[in-house]
Amino acid sequence: MRNERAVPAVAGDMDLTAALDFVATRHQGVLTTLKADGRPQLSNIAYRLGDDGVIRISVTAGRAKTKNIERDSRVSLHVTRDDFYAYAVVEGAAELTPVAAAPDDATVEQLVEYYRAVSGEHPDWDDYRRAMVADGRLLVLLRPKRAYGMLPDQ
Repeated sequence: MRNERAVPAVAGDMDLTAALDFVATRHQGVLTTLKADGRPQLSNIAYRLGDDGVIRISVTAGRAKTKNIERDSRVSLHVTRDDFYAYAVVEGAAELTPVAAAPDDATVEQLVEYYRAVSGEHPDWDDYRRAMVADGRLLVLLRPKRAYGMLPDQ
């Protein structure tokens, strides 16, 4: 049976501000990076949109998505509404912070800010800081440049 919702048949370009307003209300999405052979690689991720308009994603050094970004900074983030019928995709260039090297370095401080925004307070920040270093964590900094999708009235 055909879905009778009043939505456009084809997704198109969308105002970047409208897309980011939608993205700001969520913390989960699908990050798309490009493999060496040009095919997309998709990863379910948690993210945070900062007041500076930068989307931050915690990743681990050595993983496919991290290697892909090191090679090609073009990425897309797909975010859906809970009912799955509305979505926005933001595209842009990604940068990587340095890998966490010490519990008090700048990358770990950014990871603490990220965790607080996505999950609230951690029960043991010293343990969290040590784990970020042990895991080889870093942040993807996505600076959105374009958006497309479908965001019909709620």
